[in-house]
Amino acid sequence: MKAAVIGAGFIGPVHVEGLRRAGVVVKGVLGIDRNESETAAKAMGLERAYLSLEEVLKDPDIASVHIASPNKLHAKMALAALEAGKHVVCEKPLAMTSKESATLVAASRKRPKQVAAVNYNLRFYPLNIEARTRVRRGDLGEVFHIRGAYVQDWLLYPDDFNWRVMAEDGGATRAVGDVGTHWLDLVHYITGLEAEAVMADLRVVHPVRYRPLGQVETYKDKEKGAEEKMERKPVKITTEDYGAVLIKFKGGARASLLVSQVTAGRKNRLEYEISAAKAAIQWISESPNEMWIGSREHANEVLLRDPSLLDPAARKFANYPGGHNEGFPDTFKQVYRAIYEDIRSGGPNPKSLYATFADGHRELVLCEAILESSRKQAWVKVKS
Repeated sequence: MKAAVIGAGFIGPVHVEGLRRAGVVVKGVLGIDRNESETAAKAMGLERAYLSLEEVLKDPDIASVHIASPNKLHAKMALAALEAGKHVVCEKPLAMTSKESATLVAASRKRPKQVAAVNYNLRFYPLNIEARTRVRRGDLGEVFHIRGAYVQDWLLYPDDFNWRVMAEDGGATRAVGDVGTHWLDLVHYITGLEAEAVMADLRVVHPVRYRPLGQVETYKDKEKGAEEKMERKPVKITTEDYGAVLIKFKGGARASLLVSQVTAGRKNRLEYEISAAKAAIQWISESPNEMWIGSREHANEVLLRDPSLLDPAARKFANYPGGHNEGFPDTFKQVYRAIYEDIRSGGPNPKSLYATFADGHRELVLCEAILESSRKQAWVKVKS
């Protein structure tokens, strides 16, 4: 079982590490050019530096392809990999538009033995699996409403720049489409609730940003100061830095979401609080080994990520004893454990916990409704 990773920027090497920890051999990597491919392959000790997508897909050793390239390339690469008979794990978003993602869903359904997954890794924090188990088992009772946020500060200043801020590279929505979709996917995954309408207000805080003429890495350490010395040019920005979204779910439940990439001091914080008839639960990604459980009738609780305290579904994806924290890199290992368990078993299992192409398509449909709502300043129904 060998895999290839497309993308050598921020997230590609995270895939490589996660795959290795899950027991999958990574044969090679494809970067944006020969130099990046060869440099990345050498740095990670990989056998091969691929020079084109065609080389990856023609390699008979490769059973699966991980796509961690810029967003605009996802759909084309995922479809080509499927058609080449490879299993596919694609970074979010699955595509740039719901039309593209619908094509990918149809293509994956024609190939029922091939795994087609979207890398929503936050599902695989053990306490999120525990939350899913408790909500779907009815422990909390009927879900009334959900509040949450995903906030960062890495694009706080007008001279903060990355390809993701450009609509032609990252998509028409950014704060919502880039990180908000993690929250949207997580809420659906935990509760099973389906959104039927949205009301959104999106804002471009910096309508002009100053683009360095050199290459800029995602989440680059600003203290290094290299970017400050780069020559820059102003570019117009149409993707939002901030968004507030109200959601109506089928059955009556409600949700509110705040997304921001311009909140000073917040590096990468996702949180949700689910309020239901019997209890409430809250989880925050910056403290991923704790889940708050609220009650009216007795003292509130804090559940620690300890395999001995978790439901078997969550325990399966918690490898270390209580007090031995698991974090962001571990979620990649765990999602790949689930994906490759299906690959080795001969195809997708409908009960598996990882996100499928259908899940990725759902998020794109929802993002398009959110964008339409913001432009119209009105409630918009989510297409089925």
